[in-house]
Amino acid sequence: MHIEPGLVQEPKIILSYATAAAAGAYACWYAAKEARQGGGALLLVRSIIATAFVFVFFEVLPHFSAGVSEVHFIFGSTIFLLLGVAPAAFGLAFGLLLQGILMAPNDLPQYFVNVTTLLVPLFVVSALAERLIARETAYVDITYKQMLSLSAAYQTGIVAWVAFWVLYGSGVEAANLESLGRFAVAYLPVILIEPIADVAVLWTAKALHSSPVVSVLSPRLNQMG
Repeated sequence: MHIEPGLVQEPKIILSYATAAAAGAYACWYAAKEARQGGGALLLVRSIIATAFVFVFFEVLPHFSAGVSEVHFIFGSTIFLLLGVAPAAFGLAFGLLLQGILMAPNDLPQYFVNVTTLLVPLFVVSALAERLIARETAYVDITYKQMLSLSAAYQTGIVAWVAFWVLYGSGVEAANLESLGRFAVAYLPVILIEPIADVAVLWTAKALHSSPVVSVLSPRLNQMG
């Protein structure tokens, strides 16, 4: 979901500074809340793990350019369920930044566009989880249907934000719409594969929920909210 350079230029790209700042402030609010519940050290460890996951997802898993953006496997909803919303947000933000600095410096001018595209759907998933999953339910006890709903919401949010930035930045010319359509079609495998992977991860978490390794994961994964 790396928006192609040049699609959102000055002065329009200034909007991305505001949206990314708002997303960052929201992530920090979540971080303060999670630090009070589980401690700052665990929050830091989870954020580092999430950053490593995101970097590997972006660089190791298959990815390619398609029309207006690149197509990546992100697994944002999985990271959210395993590590919590604040570590997932920091992992997505810093993983994206690390990838840009080390591998794709041409993407850095679009960083705030791309980080907004990653984080806002994550916060939507968090809000949706509050509505779909009762507070007394640990995440390992959610249904596969609920997991699919969260995953689908994240993927839909990614595509919607890509479409917004493209149309906002470059207009509704036929060539622009055609390029956006090619991205949407190319993104279909992600929409199909990521929910299946999310369900597989949930199945694994259900099987291993009593393992000592889960102590580093989100407390909500195995404990009632």
